[in-house]
Amino acid sequence: MTTSTEEQHFRKLENMYHRAPCNQYYEPRLTVSQGKAQLVIPVKEELYHSARAVHGAAYFKAIDDAAFFAANSLVDDVFVLTTSLNCYLLGPITSGEIRAQACVVSQTKSMLLAESVVTDAEGHEIARGMGSFVRSKTRLEDVPGYHL
Repeated sequence: MTTSTEEQHFRKLENMYHRAPCNQYYEPRLTVSQGKAQLVIPVKEELYHSARAVHGAAYFKAIDDAAFFAANSLVDDVFVLTTSLNCYLLGPITSGEIRAQACVVSQTKSMLLAESVVTDAEGHEIARGMGSFVRSKTRLEDVPGYHL
């Protein structure tokens, strides 16, 4: 891919993500670059569990989404699939933003591994995870939202 083509691919991935119906609830912001992704989810009370901190499902989403898009940034023809995801929840968050930064740490012909580190707005690590991703048969051009 040329730089221009890469940048278009990254913007199309971002558009695809922001248009996904589940993201209307979480209101995340995603930025994709070569082998990397950054995700920000605003903390709101609707994400709380009974003890008034963010439920682990939001941590999982941040870890998976950031790692997924870091991986798919390196695949420009098909949608990738998460095949496994390990999550370590390290601390609670009750306000501000959930920030996930992910990068691809290994790539083979058949699999990509990406690591996500999740912090609060002050930079304290609150979660971490590693995902494995494989190419699907679904062409990106057929996925709703993958356009400029």
